[in-house]
Amino acid sequence: MTQLHYDKDITALLVVDPYNDFISEGGKIWPRIKAVAEANNCVPHMQQVLTAARDAKLRVFFAMHHRYRPGDYESWTYIAPIQLAAWKRKSFEFGTWGGEFRDEFIPAAGEIVASEHWCSSGFANTDLDVQLKRHGIHRLIVIGLVAHTCIEATVRFAAELGYDVTVVKDAVADYSDEMMHAALEINMPNYASNIVTTKEIIAALSA
Repeated sequence: MTQLHYDKDITALLVVDPYNDFISEGGKIWPRIKAVAEANNCVPHMQQVLTAARDAKLRVFFAMHHRYRPGDYESWTYIAPIQLAAWKRKSFEFGTWGGEFRDEFIPAAGEIVASEHWCSSGFANTDLDVQLKRHGIHRLIVIGLVAHTCIEATVRFAAELGYDVTVVKDAVADYSDEMMHAALEINMPNYASNIVTTKEIIAALSA
């Protein structure tokens, strides 16, 4: 791998879906994520990367999944299987603890929360792209949940839009080791310029 270097004027950290339902004990989806997330220390690594990005004065953006509200999807003609699952589980329900940011990931003053995505990509039908462009961002460092859905879809979409993307592989998690392998070793290398560890990204941001 070539020497990692990130110009803070054109680079941002993108944090995907740090909801309690995903990454906190008691969250609706945490039991499915827990084994992989604990094996690679995903949540502590996410915290470390976020702290390093803030210390390095990078801009921080959040790409958050749509929070369930009563009536969602009921009148839709077509609904994707992943959306149907969210409807049944009432994932990230608005107004509940599960639909709130985990405390360590509450945005700081000046950090930007893009409009919520309805499916997997943080870019599709949101203002994320325009927010990034208006702030002069060309490079993204991506962390969060889930590797084979929202992370992969967001990384693919970012590459299509012309962003240079780095994924921090031990600051993401998935439902199984097989899904992690498919996302990080088969699919995302086609779209992410770098797939690195927390240790590597912190060293690069601290240089």
